[in-house]
Amino acid sequence: MEVWALQLFNGLSLSSILLLIALGLALSFGLMNVINLAHGEFIMIGAYTTYALQQAALSFTGDAQSGITFLIAIPASFVVAGAAGYVVENALIRFLYRRPLDTLLATWGVGLFLQQLARTIFGAPNVQVVAPPWLGTALTVTSDLVLPVKRVFILGLVTACIGGLYFYMYRSSEGRRMRGVMQNREMASSLGVSTRRVDSFTFALGSGLAGVAGCALTLIGPIGPSLGTFYVVDAFIVVILGGLGQVPGTILAALIIGMLNTMLEFGTTAVVGKVLVFAMVILFLQWRPAGLMRAKGR
Repeated sequence: MEVWALQLFNGLSLSSILLLIALGLALSFGLMNVINLAHGEFIMIGAYTTYALQQAALSFTGDAQSGITFLIAIPASFVVAGAAGYVVENALIRFLYRRPLDTLLATWGVGLFLQQLARTIFGAPNVQVVAPPWLGTALTVTSDLVLPVKRVFILGLVTACIGGLYFYMYRSSEGRRMRGVMQNREMASSLGVSTRRVDSFTFALGSGLAGVAGCALTLIGPIGPSLGTFYVVDAFIVVILGGLGQVPGTILAALIIGMLNTMLEFGTTAVVGKVLVFAMVILFLQWRPAGLMRAKGR
């Protein structure tokens, strides 16, 4: 029983990481129809922001394990990655709207540039972020069921991000404008909504969420310039399965894929489990091409 409970917890933690990565992709892909292959590099930016802050704290205070430094790194990763996304959108993406294949090639080039920039600044080898001591402990549920506090913290962080995104989208004027543009861009523009401004801030918001995901991934293992490439394909699958631009569908799809991955890998191998998950997703999309949830229209 404890083995299956541990697998269930591992599935939830994997789902939470996938969700945090896919949420930002769901906004840019669903709203602006931008195939952003550089999304993984915004994850990398958030991870390296956490590493840089920790190294700065080590230089000034001599304490690399400060919990305060890591807590500061969470909003800092959001701001730095969001700012990078804002610059990329204004410098490049805004000229390529309604040309999804061009955005694919352009963002692929941006991703290569950002990876090389990271190698130039931080070096090619992977680096390790030292987790605060209070995140290195374990939560004992039973004698046979011990949960790492790191993954429990990630679950809480993802829950907080979902709550913040819900408040932004459904309780703020900016969020209402964003949903209006997502549903009908021409009508929103005719009613005075600056779709140009909405596009910029939406892309920056998605990039910022990817940065928070990068900060969370520093708790899982070493980070390097190619960190984001390991997750971006799974994130695209989550977004497509959930339904383009449908945040509730993205949440449900991340939960399903994360759980299936964990359970199938437990019974087979990592490669076979992932292949089986992809095959199941393809079969489902053959039956329901719009994904789990589709946009409602009148």
